[in-house]
Amino acid sequence: MHVPDGFIDAPTSAVTGVVAAGALAVSLRGARRELDERTAPLAGLVAAFIFAVQMLNFPVAAGTSGHLLGGALAAILVGPYTAVLCVSVVLLMQGVLFADGGLTALGVNITDMALVTTVVSYAVFRGLLAVLPRKRRSVTVASFVAALVSVPAAAVAFTLIYAVGGTADVPIAKVATAMVGVHVLIGIGEAVITALTVGAVIAVRPDLVHGARGLRQRLQLRVNGALVDAPAAEPATPVPAAARTSRRTLWVTGLVTSLVLAGFVSFYASADPDGLEKVAHDKGIDKKEKEHAAADSPLADYGVKDISDARLSGGLAGVIGVGVTVVAGSAVFWALRRRRTDDASPVNTSV
Repeated sequence: MHVPDGFIDAPTSAVTGVVAAGALAVSLRGARRELDERTAPLAGLVAAFIFAVQMLNFPVAAGTSGHLLGGALAAILVGPYTAVLCVSVVLLMQGVLFADGGLTALGVNITDMALVTTVVSYAVFRGLLAVLPRKRRSVTVASFVAALVSVPAAAVAFTLIYAVGGTADVPIAKVATAMVGVHVLIGIGEAVITALTVGAVIAVRPDLVHGARGLRQRLQLRVNGALVDAPAAEPATPVPAAARTSRRTLWVTGLVTSLVLAGFVSFYASADPDGLEKVAHDKGIDKKEKEHAAADSPLADYGVKDISDARLSGGLAGVIGVGVTVVAGSAVFWALRRRRTDDASPVNTSV
């Protein structure tokens, strides 16, 4: 789904750039409410994990592959505002360092892959949780459906953007049919990855999953024939040291998993073109594609320049990418966390 330079004309790219900038501004403010001392480190890890899993293209059909977009996964784990920032950090690292996704198309990619996927998936997720039993399993089921829907939604969004500013004269109906058709299949893979990851985190630390907050249904008592909420329970005791250690263990485990996926497993990923590449080639969307401005980057195309061994080159590039993304993401989210702390003023109790 990474749109390269040349697919979308300059005016439309500029408009989507403004939309993306607005979304990032709103997300920066919203993320300050979502992030706390527990979730800020997790947000940086989520960005790194998305980067790693996006290197794992999986086959879908007819010589086409797909990969995780990550909007649904991030929204459910760390919240929708933080999710937009997570995916945007990944897209920025990919575009600047790895020549993946055009720089002039960065606004298109953030709007499509970060904003649309997050908004659609989180809306579906919350809608399902409102009608499903208030159990942890419901979070996993809702995450599956939300992720599944988010991918074809992004395909529709790209088609609409292309209808406005596409640089090649291609019938939009054909583009829409091809894009939605292949991305429904990719959405299944996205849904499986998202549900498995959310389920794994809920199994060990449900308190860290944004989408699982408030699942415990309040006790109700019947008073004079009417149901009323029972009094709130006493405040929970502080999290013991063992739980804090568990949080660190979760972070380290997630980082190691990301490094292994990007540094080793990615070598076995499908080499087939992804959904957008396949459709662009088959329908002629790529007629005016431009060479990436960072094509000469030492890490372009997810390989380290001057290293001839493909396995070593790709593995090192993946490890570097995970490292840079976790550092960049963590820096952003810790800064937002500190800003929230600095802005919190004490309550004036004087009379």
